[in-house]
Amino acid sequence: MRIELGLFLLALSVALLSMLVFWVTVGGRSVRTDEVARRGSFVLGNWVREWFYWSARPVERASVRIGLAPEVFNAIGLAIGIASGVAYGLGHVPLGGALLLLSGITDAFDGLVARARNVVSEAGAFLDSTLDRFTELAVFVGLILLYESTWSLVIVTVALGGSLLVSYTRARGESLGVTCKLGVMQRAERLLLLGFGSILDPTLSTWVGQQPGFVLFIILVVIAIGSLGTAIFRTLWIWRRLAER
Repeated sequence: MRIELGLFLLALSVALLSMLVFWVTVGGRSVRTDEVARRGSFVLGNWVREWFYWSARPVERASVRIGLAPEVFNAIGLAIGIASGVAYGLGHVPLGGALLLLSGITDAFDGLVARARNVVSEAGAFLDSTLDRFTELAVFVGLILLYESTWSLVIVTVALGGSLLVSYTRARGESLGVTCKLGVMQRAERLLLLGFGSILDPTLSTWVGQQPGFVLFIILVVIAIGSLGTAIFRTLWIWRRLAER
């Protein structure tokens, strides 16, 4: 068994055990309804997000107790995201995926800590969303270095552009008074697909008789199509709401 597959199965087992504890502890009761609603739709459902915020509470409370500023998590998430891009660029795909997932987890704590410490601000929200785009840029630059063929570069470029457009359409719409959190390829979905796909790529590509990188490329195609489609959907949805005025 490949080491990355073993570590993935271990992490999955821990997550499933934690979900069981969460289900037994809270049952069907919502625990972070405000946080879940703030994030918009999620392809895996709100229950998974409820579980994540529930499991994040120990880190949130410890951070508040020792006085960590939300910006600390912004900086850590960006640093790990850049490291993920470097790992991809050097051909260490499973490591890149693991670092990408870790970056996403770290990034979630800044908002939780800011609200727990009652220091939410427009400056903090701007910094958080902007650094997320820098992280995505670093990851996709690493993927561009990873792939050499023309078609692969086209797919990676479309995936990057679509990812940025998904965020831009929402931000631009909100600046005009229209909020759209709809779509199936938001940042959480992109992060999970790319992260887990990268970790499992060597194993799955070998299983289907292909060279490493094959499964990751298929996932990038899905992200490219899904993110571009989501951006187009949001553009039309927001445009129609604005036109109705």
